[in-house]
Amino acid sequence: MNTIAPYLPAPAALFARLRQWRPRITTEALILLASSFFALACNGLFWRNAMATNPGGVLFALSLFVLLAGVHALLLGLLLWHWNAKVVLAVLFIATAFATHYMDSFNVYLDADMLRNVLATDHKESRELMTPALLLPLLGHALLPCMLLWRLRLRRHAWGRALARRALFLLGVAVVTAAGTLASFQDVSALMRNHREVRYLATPINYLVALKQNLSASNPIGNPPKLPLGTDATATPRAAGGKPRLLVLVVGETVRARNWGLNGYERQTTPELAQAGVINFPDMHACGTSTEVSLPCMFSPFGRHDYDAKKVRAHQSLLHVLEHAGIATLWRDNQSGCKGVCDGLEIQRLDDATTPGLCADGRCMDEILLDDLPAQARAKPGDRVIVLHQLGNHGPSYFQRYPVQFRQYTPTCDTPDLGKCSRAQIVNSYDNAVRYTDHFLARTIATLRGMDDYDTAMVYLSDHGESLGEKGLYLHGMPYAIAPEEQTRVPMVMWFSPQFAAARGLDLACLRQRATQRADQDNLFPSVLGLMQVRTSVHARERDLFAGCAG
Repeated sequence: MNTIAPYLPAPAALFARLRQWRPRITTEALILLASSFFALACNGLFWRNAMATNPGGVLFALSLFVLLAGVHALLLGLLLWHWNAKVVLAVLFIATAFATHYMDSFNVYLDADMLRNVLATDHKESRELMTPALLLPLLGHALLPCMLLWRLRLRRHAWGRALARRALFLLGVAVVTAAGTLASFQDVSALMRNHREVRYLATPINYLVALKQNLSASNPIGNPPKLPLGTDATATPRAAGGKPRLLVLVVGETVRARNWGLNGYERQTTPELAQAGVINFPDMHACGTSTEVSLPCMFSPFGRHDYDAKKVRAHQSLLHVLEHAGIATLWRDNQSGCKGVCDGLEIQRLDDATTPGLCADGRCMDEILLDDLPAQARAKPGDRVIVLHQLGNHGPSYFQRYPVQFRQYTPTCDTPDLGKCSRAQIVNSYDNAVRYTDHFLARTIATLRGMDDYDTAMVYLSDHGESLGEKGLYLHGMPYAIAPEEQTRVPMVMWFSPQFAAARGLDLACLRQRATQRADQDNLFPSVLGLMQVRTSVHARERDLFAGCAG
């Protein structure tokens, strides 16, 4: 019997009692406690979305709780055993704390594509997301549960008995879950049928299922070589005495069509492009809502019309087909890499440059991509295709995506914690970043104009859009089937030097007319091949934007 604790000051007595608190429970009881905790404490976004379909439905809420806790109990019943329960649960508590914080903060859905985006996030992006707002979720969803978890003592059972108990436990959970669901079956089934996206909000099962899908879709040890594509490609020879052609493909980042000045936005966020004589495509649609999906997709012949993530990632890209045709390529990156698009090809990582005036604190402004660009183009003879991969409008740190002289719209949101800013401040920072992209593209065009030894052209296409508070959504990465147009409609512009247009026989009036019609990122692969006059069996003429407008 403890005779000391009653005489200690209250905090000291509480601590002494806590040190003595070591309850002994079964692993099955721990699974039920953890599942109930996840269902009640870690699924705020799930509950808000689910209950909005049936407000005031008490029986509906009870059925959903039984279903949510039961599904997690079944999953944990397969994962947790006496020898690994504490370690696995501790990892789940920490991962779930991060997941629920970002889901609640930005109203995002955690499916396989979003998790792939998270797993591919580099340390710079991760650092921007580590804000003080994360402390409270880590305390409530990770630190305190882990402290309690490690005070528990789990009962041991012989393997035979443990397996029998676990089988009975799983059977009992399945029966109770089914019975609880049947108690409000009509409402629950209507939710699952009409709002299937809510399954991406049930945490932690959402990211566990997404992790399994990602591991199944790719080799966790190493990626095998890309399957060949377009090995029959040949380039049409230039006319005698003709100059080599240089096409610069600018892959934009997180710019949405709605805030693009050339598309009629209330703010003129593209004043320099408006004076540059570009051809604007106002009805352009992205292949995905994240870089991890859109970037490989837009450089693939399979695209959204025949979308198969495994097939897209397993095959070579547009750049490889160009190389097969004898057109040298170069990928210049100010972001998180080419996502497999340039595997085995020349790539220059410029995001870690230290150029004064353009780089600071481990980040560079996009104009770093233009540094020494003419010399890089001339490093290899013949026709060239160079890709410039922007940092662009990558959120949530929009305020760090432009130099101070482009801070035209104020007040701005000068923190990555968007919850501390008004929507107007967020939009102001975002639009300032769009203004800088406009300037960057205008500088790219000016650089190309000055390269008299090439016939030059530029194509700009953003990878995906961004939500800026519409319907409570922020950032991007929504499941494509339910993604708002803010995340799927993107800007695209083209510019051609007079010499390039003449040598290629481009009818620019025809192309401007084609630009008024719907287009999507599936058009990029065949259009670049057509523009560079590459003949290959993987060229889909029906999707080539230049097919009816070039000689």
